[in-house]
Amino acid sequence: MTSDNISSLGSSSSWTAKQNKLFEKALALYDRDTPDRWQNVARAVGGKSAEEVKRHYEILIEDLRHIEAGQVPYPNYRSTGNGR
Repeated sequence: MTSDNISSLGSSSSWTAKQNKLFEKALALYDRDTPDRWQNVARAVGGKSAEEVKRHYEILIEDLRHIEAGQVPYPNYRSTGNGR
């Protein structure tokens, strides 16, 4: 599942840019050895349950695996023709 599909999982699974930034910071703070990791991450993000942040993390890891395996095509950016 790609990140584009996250919003299609329902309104409780929609993530704002601010929540994603808080999620990233919380993951850096609470590593896998932290007791009650997902509860701590959910508290740091706000408005999400421990199960929602855990699922968001699993989707992130799945997306990274696809990228690293070369299964995500590079975007086809068009040149503007003026050297930019």
